[in-house]
Amino acid sequence: MRILVDVGHPTDVNLFRNVIGELTKRGHVIKIAARDKENVTEVLDGYNFEYDMGKHYKHLLAKAYGEIINDIWIYRISREFKPDIFISSGSPYSAQVSKIFRKPHIAFTNTERANLAIRLMLPFTDVVCTPSCFTRDLGPKQVRFNGYYELAYLHPNHFTPNVSTLERLNIGMDDKYVLLRFSSLESHHDIGVKGFDFDSSEDMLEFIKKIEDYGRVFLTSEIPLTEELEKYRINVPIKDFHTFVSYATMYIGEGAKTASEAAILGVPSIYVSTSRRGYLDELEETYDLAYTVTNREEALEKAIDLLKDENLKSKWQDKKEKMLNEKIDAAKFMVEFIEEYAKTP
Repeated sequence: MRILVDVGHPTDVNLFRNVIGELTKRGHVIKIAARDKENVTEVLDGYNFEYDMGKHYKHLLAKAYGEIINDIWIYRISREFKPDIFISSGSPYSAQVSKIFRKPHIAFTNTERANLAIRLMLPFTDVVCTPSCFTRDLGPKQVRFNGYYELAYLHPNHFTPNVSTLERLNIGMDDKYVLLRFSSLESHHDIGVKGFDFDSSEDMLEFIKKIEDYGRVFLTSEIPLTEELEKYRINVPIKDFHTFVSYATMYIGEGAKTASEAAILGVPSIYVSTSRRGYLDELEETYDLAYTVTNREEALEKAIDLLKDENLKSKWQDKKEKMLNEKIDAAKFMVEFIEEYAKTP
């Protein structure tokens, strides 16, 4: 079977990388079509994938133009590759082009707020797979599974922390450290959303200083930082990032994906946003692994309350084990679903 995998975001690489590996082992031929968003190229290269790279369009008017350009680009790739099936995390481009070639498109998505992408993708898509905690009803095309997409790459079947990562980063095994993430909030599903909402770099620094009372602070950021804040920035190789997260004492940030990854790795996670995600709500309400708060004041209060607990790490590891016992390996589900769906007339 010939499978076109559409990658529109760095997180898509993690979502599909073990799926691609297993499908390749089973004799299927894979073509990756990616768009140059954020550090997609770096992540693909980090895992030694071959791919075709297209353009990413940032602003609303540019996206409207990009819809046509990317459809044409995917069409040209497909005409040459001749896929039997298209898969993506909800790409309108692959969905629309799949219908031209009369081939199925399977979307694996988990973001309820991606309204525009869903509207452009759903009419042309054959099936949409979502976690069972997905809060929207997408109609008869929707198939729910009992898991999280993060378990496609962070399930113990696929992920084992590498302690040498800490050594390379000059971090001790017993060091307490907190990871902060500042996001640009420029995605179409972030329109109108607020996070930390700092007024100045001084506010950012004040927040960091208060967290520093409980451990080292490391920072990743999509926004420019002052020289004083840059000293907190941590640059971790792509393949080592999840190990770095797994040994953290806590995650606090505006990135929903990293929030869920941290929680699934058994790290207390605080997502700072006025928006909600079904998977983060379940991780909070069912497993008490993550929390969604709407502003930096709530985040600081919650963080300090948790960081005072000397048994924090062991408590979260127990919660993680409970979650893993109740959820499935998402990569295994995806591989089997793709193969079985391809057999349908």
